[in-house]
Amino acid sequence: MAQGTDTSAARHRVLIADDHPVVRAGLAAVIAQEPDLDIVGEAENGELAVALFRQHQPDVVLMDLRMPQLGGVEAIERITMDFPDARILALTTYEGDADIRRALRAGARGYLLKDMLLSDVITAIRTVLRGDRVIPAAVATRLAEYPERSDLTERELEILHLVGRGLSNKEVAKAIGRMDETVKIHLKNIFAKLGVDDRTEAVTVALARGLIHLE
Repeated sequence: MAQGTDTSAARHRVLIADDHPVVRAGLAAVIAQEPDLDIVGEAENGELAVALFRQHQPDVVLMDLRMPQLGGVEAIERITMDFPDARILALTTYEGDADIRRALRAGARGYLLKDMLLSDVITAIRTVLRGDRVIPAAVATRLAEYPERSDLTERELEILHLVGRGLSNKEVAKAIGRMDETVKIHLKNIFAKLGVDDRTEAVTVALARGLIHLE
């Protein structure tokens, strides 16, 4: 992978991964205006993003987190496993702290929200080209709002997702192969970690934080 940091003397290759054609077209149009940036590929799903990265080994990747076939976080993990120096920017509508942490843990060098100005995307690309990370103030604030120690276990997330789908405790217990009392204990732990009092509030907070997604 090219390691040049002087954007005035070198041309840098950018890969765009997003399942929405309009988003890809908008990003491509802005990037194309920059004399030192070239688009080497566009992917509409995570599998293709990984394949195109291996083929072109671009200098920067703009990676949506929610894509078909393979999600953005999983695509980042696959890429950074083989290319630990890959410079990947997560570009998404998700602003929950759990979504942010998942992307950063996977190896993303930055996290941008899609409602930011497109000029901010160019600035972010140049920032990671210099070897720095990109964490906008709004994203940093979101991370600070919820301490990482409050994260739920995989089992708790599974139960919370089932509750979010409207299942009763008995239905949740059947789905995970456990007793009703076990589900109640898990829910009690979930409520404590999220600082809530009931199932509805737990689901509301979990959705806002990006701990679960129901779509």
